[in-house]
Amino acid sequence: MAKISDVNVLSKAPLPSPAILMHDVARTEGQADLVLSSREAIRDSLFVPDSRFLLIVGPCSIHDTDACRIYAEKLAMLADEVKDKILIVMRVYFEKPRTTVGWKGLIMDPDLDGSDNIHKGLTLAREFLTDILSLGLPTATELLDPITPQYIADLISWSAIGARTSESQTHRQMASGLSMPLGFKNTTSGDVTAAVNAIKAASHPQTFLGVSEEGVASAISTAGNPHCHLILRGGENGPNFDPDSIKKTRDILLKNDLAPGIMVDASHANCGKNCEQMPAVFEEIVRQRAQGDTSVIGAMLESHLHAGSQKFPQSLDQLAYGQSITDQCIDWETTERLIFEAASML
Repeated sequence: MAKISDVNVLSKAPLPSPAILMHDVARTEGQADLVLSSREAIRDSLFVPDSRFLLIVGPCSIHDTDACRIYAEKLAMLADEVKDKILIVMRVYFEKPRTTVGWKGLIMDPDLDGSDNIHKGLTLAREFLTDILSLGLPTATELLDPITPQYIADLISWSAIGARTSESQTHRQMASGLSMPLGFKNTTSGDVTAAVNAIKAASHPQTFLGVSEEGVASAISTAGNPHCHLILRGGENGPNFDPDSIKKTRDILLKNDLAPGIMVDASHANCGKNCEQMPAVFEEIVRQRAQGDTSVIGAMLESHLHAGSQKFPQSLDQLAYGQSITDQCIDWETTERLIFEAASML
């Protein structure tokens, strides 16, 4: 009899249920308290006038957890110094969307060799998140695979849906059931309408196929997530962090009866993926907020120990320490300067 199922499937590797992994790498009561309190603080920054400026900052992706722990230690100390003006949340991205092929992130390929040991990747992700929370830093990530949140969402304070997936019904449904504030990015073309529609969809009850904490395929019904917002990240036609773009976006949000809070990504198309241009973009974002535009509620920065990025794949023993293997990042010294200057302006 001819084979009609799994014709192109090479293997199936069973994973532990989310409940088992959450037991094996458990959060402490103190870590849970930080997640809850930071989510509340982030909601205030997003939706309450005159709240602190929200800054999502950190490496483009996590590939070397040792180097990123060193980065996190520095960031935790800096966050404490500016906490009256700026709410800092560390960017901890484990999944990377790909236009064609490439490394898909620590969860999918933790050994960076194509072995795709997802069980190890999920374990490393939870361990790293608990380490960051233990430093007193809230965490932020982009959620790509709709099953991933069941394994790590209890350790996340803010999340994003990226430019490639803001139009996806699957991701809008997933967002409707998430417990943390969440930002939808404008599409890669620069269009904001898809993100506006995503916010509307995610705020409403949804029912969809998912996986329970016990690892059972389930029909998931949600109440809707009322704490979604829009992120401007530029597009194919150029950047969209200028005052006119901010005003147009604010007007669109108000026309759709949505809160006029806008986060602006200083990286990606807003800086032409050139880390040397990122500081000027960030400074302009902060300037607009400092001059009274409260619709600019926060910013995103891609930052690592060392500037730039390096070619990957390549031999792991040739990788430079503390430098991105995905998009370019600004270095720590620049990050520190920008944040101190922003705090003095706000």
